[in-house]
Amino acid sequence: MTTEIGTGQIARAAEPGSGQMVRALSWQGAFWVAAGVPPLVLFSIGGIAGTVGQYAFVVWMLSMLMGFSQSFTYAEMAGMFGNKSGGTSVYGATAWLRYGKLIAPLSVWCNWFAWSPVLSLGCAIAAGYILNALFPIPLAESQPVLDWVAANIASYTAETQSVVDYMAANAGVTAEAAIQAVAASDGVSALTPWFRVYEAFQITIPALGTLHFNSTFIIGVALMLIILAIQERGIASTASAQKWLALVVLIPLLLVGLVPILTGSIDWMNVTNLTPPNAGENGEWNIGGWTLFLGGMYIAAWSTYGFETAVCYTRELKDPRRDTFRAIFYSGLLCIVFFFLIPFSFQGVMGETGMQDPGIVEGTGVGEALGNMIGGGPVITQIFVILMIIALFLAIMTAMAGSSRTLYQGSRDGWLPKFLGTVNEHGAPRKAMWTDVAFNIFLLALASDAGGYFYVLAISNVGYILFNFLNLNAGWIHRLDSAHMDRPWKAPTWLIGLNTCLAFVNALFLGAGAKVWGYENALLSGVIFASFIFPVFWYRHYIVDGGKFPKEAYEDLGLPYGELGERKAGIRPYLALVAGACVVLWANWFFVLP
Repeated sequence: MTTEIGTGQIARAAEPGSGQMVRALSWQGAFWVAAGVPPLVLFSIGGIAGTVGQYAFVVWMLSMLMGFSQSFTYAEMAGMFGNKSGGTSVYGATAWLRYGKLIAPLSVWCNWFAWSPVLSLGCAIAAGYILNALFPIPLAESQPVLDWVAANIASYTAETQSVVDYMAANAGVTAEAAIQAVAASDGVSALTPWFRVYEAFQITIPALGTLHFNSTFIIGVALMLIILAIQERGIASTASAQKWLALVVLIPLLLVGLVPILTGSIDWMNVTNLTPPNAGENGEWNIGGWTLFLGGMYIAAWSTYGFETAVCYTRELKDPRRDTFRAIFYSGLLCIVFFFLIPFSFQGVMGETGMQDPGIVEGTGVGEALGNMIGGGPVITQIFVILMIIALFLAIMTAMAGSSRTLYQGSRDGWLPKFLGTVNEHGAPRKAMWTDVAFNIFLLALASDAGGYFYVLAISNVGYILFNFLNLNAGWIHRLDSAHMDRPWKAPTWLIGLNTCLAFVNALFLGAGAKVWGYENALLSGVIFASFIFPVFWYRHYIVDGGKFPKEAYEDLGLPYGELGERKAGIRPYLALVAGACVVLWANWFFVLP
């Protein structure tokens, strides 16, 4: 069986057990695999609200429109490489090969370490839901705590050290009130299940953070291994599982977006007469206000641009010429619906104050909030909590499928270690998936508390914005250097130009926004992590491969072995890199927090 691909070559459709990826996916299958992107809105909906205030839903809408526009550049490049897996970072990286061997693997590496942490972040939130369900912390006013206090209150006096400390910290409180407060706190601690607060040990890494090996970590690792087992069966099996998970999750999530609008539950004061970011009555569009707004745009991009993962599976599509564009286009339309509706309804019902609730910010209170938004009772609320766990599974499976294929194709193209470029008997990149899991076990230890969660998110997004900058510029570079290659779908030239301008808008977000999330060195940390690819690539390319890329990398570009072709774009790609760096540095200097 043969399949015509974008370059005009004929690629044999591998069968299971052949040691190659299997062409077993339709565009609908790729669409369902990418259906884990809409739930990403729930990862940072509270964090963005806490940063930009009433402009949160505006940020989500603008960011989604940018992502949809940019996807047309990615769709054109995806159609050019019907034999490649790994997504748009791989397709765009080939444009940079002629202009510097180090730039191409940088794009792939940045895309991978942007997507991969969805595994750890999603598992951390899901573990929080499971802990809340199975090992809840009792409320101070709950009957078991009141019974414990009644049984033990006699052991507290005004001279008890904890009571003395409480009175010192709360000036003016009476001894009797202090005794009641301390006893209630001790009752909560005594009745909290041991596993809820279990921590085997922790390790502090200077300039990075603290690794927590606690109950969240244990549950998170178990969830990762379950998802890995599903994906070991190959892309067709993954797509089938994703389809049913998506239907179970996205239909109720759509209702959450629509019901408040249809029933009149929206408080229009929450979405009109908007106050500039930060500071309630004192908010204004000064440098500080714009810094917070750009910080919101920066972190929203990590979610709204994510549907580009729909073209990660080009090598596994039955008909890549036709299916690549359809997969990314319809995935983008799906995301527009959810990234417009959910933030708008969420803010319209809950208001800025409700969206800044600690449970919403850290993610574990979102399920309960969704149930309350449609007027559900305790049963409906619990159903939405369960749906949130399934939604997280959906997002994690999407991330693992896409990021592992980025590693796989990076290896096949000679950029990443060679062992990553193999598949199992079902055509799944097993070693790449295990590498993903191992990396995320480390990140999970870092993200197992609320502070570490947003640190991981902020750093990973540095990579994502860098990847988008390189790839949006790759669109016009391919137009000049690879004009000979077949393009099953070709974007309008004006749209390629617009998206090139958006590359520099993204650079602005990176420079101004990375500092907003509580880590002033997030930009530096992200750039340092991005630079790790250089020694990795140097060893693979110059030591293992003797300074040449694998033969198939040249064939995919329609070039003779060992030749990268003429640099028809001249110095313009280098000027784009310099200009992008200048935008990032200027924005980082000019924009400051209020």
